Amino acid sequence: MASYTPVSNLTFRHLIFPFSLVLFEFATYIAHDMIQPGMLLVTGEFNVGPEWVSASLTGYLVGGVLLQWLLGPLSDKFGRRPVMLFGVAFFMLSCLVMHWVQSIEQFVAVRFIQGISLCFIGAVGYAAVLEAFDEALSVKITALMANVALLAPLAGPVAGAAFLSVGGWRDMFYLFAAVTAIALIGLWRSMPETAGDRNASVSLKSMGKGYLALAKDRQVISGALAIGILGIPMLAWVALSPVILIHDQGLSRMHYALLQLPVFLAMIVGNLTLGKLAGRVPLEQPLKLGAWPIMLGLIIAALSAVIDSHGYLWMIAGLSLYAFGSGLVNAGLYRLTLFSSEAGKGSVAAMIGMLSIAAFAIGIELAKYGYFAGGSRWFSGINLLAGLIWLALVRGFLRERQRRSQVVAL
Repeated sequence: MASYTPVSNLTFRHLIFPFSLVLFEFATYIAHDMIQPGMLLVTGEFNVGPEWVSASLTGYLVGGVLLQWLLGPLSDKFGRRPVMLFGVAFFMLSCLVMHWVQSIEQFVAVRFIQGISLCFIGAVGYAAVLEAFDEALSVKITALMANVALLAPLAGPVAGAAFLSVGGWRDMFYLFAAVTAIALIGLWRSMPETAGDRNASVSLKSMGKGYLALAKDRQVISGALAIGILGIPMLAWVALSPVILIHDQGLSRMHYALLQLPVFLAMIVGNLTLGKLAGRVPLEQPLKLGAWPIMLGLIIAALSAVIDSHGYLWMIAGLSLYAFGSGLVNAGLYRLTLFSSEAGKGSVAAMIGMLSIAAFAIGIELAKYGYFAGGSRWFSGINLLAGLIWLALVRGFLRERQRRSQVVAL
């Protein structure tokens, strides 16, 4: 069994590990966000309609569910480090495969394969960070990591629009592979081993029992679903904003890219606020505070769509307020959910990842159906419904957490 003492004081050497991990995460995100301004070029090259634009992200997220169930227990047994290094190398190679794609079906299939890399980030990488550092430090680090990762959707559309003026969409994937190679070198040199129990079983029977026990854990399930459902409005906007702004509103690719800035900057501010609060107040407090801007922002977006179906600026304003609240609660909710069970953290992280990414994919498809069936009104209505479900799940999560703390106190 690996023995590792969580770090409570940061040094530059300790920072290389989370920096390398977030660089890999950045590469996986920018692999979607930079291509978004060019998705209409992709669909045009393959002679298909704009309804295929969101299929890129859906395929990516479905791939992110595929192996979470296996990677968590594998990293519990063999250690986080070898599993993580394999995943980074796998993504780097899958980016190079995009050179040979010749149809939209092949494009989505390769996106699905690339999406498998998301399994390694959630089930292995973030679990290792939360084990490597103590509670206050790990929440601050994961909040800051989220900010770096958010540079992808923040800078990605602008960078993608600029890149497409000098190169083709296939050329982008060479860049993604190069960034991933740098992350691989950093992780190889700096990632500590925080787990590993060769006596742990990874048979289908033992894993089935473990996941069944987690499936019966009300707190784990409500927390994991809340994490996933909270992300639906953001990811639905990322997936469909090229259609909403470029195809339907007639905006330029650069104008579209600039309109992404307020949403993602707001989430960064939320993450920074959480980082300031971490260690000063209980993690439940930012969770409660964040609920207000989340719900108010989604209500503003929904009302703006009802009043004016072409009022995309008010929709963006509402989504920006929601994004601030989302940044305020995400890292804390993940930490509370991961440590709400005594099971191996790789398995718990895998359960969180599977449920949250499944919620992402289903939510994006519902939002796509809503937009093409009823325009921005249905799109914003589905996002508001996701917010209401998230609120109910978080209330249940906090009630169960309070009940368990009272039982322990007795």
